[in-house]
Amino acid sequence: MNRTHRRTTAPALALLGALLLGAPAVAAPVADTAVATRAQGPRAADAPKLSRAEEIRRAKIWLTANHGKPVPYSQKETWSDGYRQDCSGYASMALRLPKSGPNTVALKNDGWTKPIKMSELRQGDLVIKANSSDPDHRHVVIFDGWDNGKHTSYHAYEQAGGVGTRHTSHTYGLKDGDNYHAYRPVNLTD
Repeated sequence: MNRTHRRTTAPALALLGALLLGAPAVAAPVADTAVATRAQGPRAADAPKLSRAEEIRRAKIWLTANHGKPVPYSQKETWSDGYRQDCSGYASMALRLPKSGPNTVALKNDGWTKPIKMSELRQGDLVIKANSSDPDHRHVVIFDGWDNGKHTSYHAYEQAGGVGTRHTSHTYGLKDGDNYHAYRPVNLTD
């Protein structure tokens, strides 16, 4: 046997045999487009559906997940559940979006949410400020409910710098020009 002889792989032999015998060649498998798309990054269409009640139940977890204390804020760290410890990572965790979660700009622009009026806010909707070139001036909170019938403030869950996870009152989006706007997550079922 000639040691310089190259080995031919089985697929190449099968193709060569098919060609010599006049049989139709079998095409190589084509990559699954769903897998190829996911390789480019998570898509809103892939987010699991969940109820508003489940989203709020999940949001409450981080209030005491740190040995009875709130999860600390960080734009660089991820919590033990795999989500970033910043505001958009927290909202992504509550919505059960792919880990570590889309950032604030992606939550607004990449199909994870759709814009609504502030007057249409329901528990579990998001109030987002994404129109800033400075990531320290972007933010997202999870709307919980109006504080009063006049809708002058509301309670929301958020992950905030210096404090971590909290449930507090806000007026984001209720003042002209503050660049906060209301959005409805597309994976909510009710």
